[in-house]
Amino acid sequence: MNAILILLAIGLAAGMLSGLVGVGGGIIIVPVLVFFLGYTQHHAQGTTLFLFMLPVGVLGVYNYYKAGNVDFKAALIIGCTFLVGSYIGSKAALALDQNTVKKLFGILIFIVSLRMIFGK
Repeated sequence: MNAILILLAIGLAAGMLSGLVGVGGGIIIVPVLVFFLGYTQHHAQGTTLFLFMLPVGVLGVYNYYKAGNVDFKAALIIGCTFLVGSYIGSKAALALDQNTVKKLFGILIFIVSLRMIFGK
């Protein structure tokens, strides 16, 4: 029951952050699955990618669409290349030791956070 409550909280927090600032999946879900539910880095990433296959963002996208803030052309282009990149990235991640992947993930989040805080 505890794990179910954590999973429900993850979904709510990630969904809120996704709607609020456009993040949630990797930055929230992956670390929580690893640190609070004991998932391996690979298992957490695979689970997170699976949830993205579902229409989890439909209502959030609808609100942004109504406000005129959706670029369908850009989204389709990114989506097509995201599909290819996801395949290549998952193959690379699975070929690496999970501790290496965890460190790469942490470094990426750290660099992005510095750019968001101190960038122009």
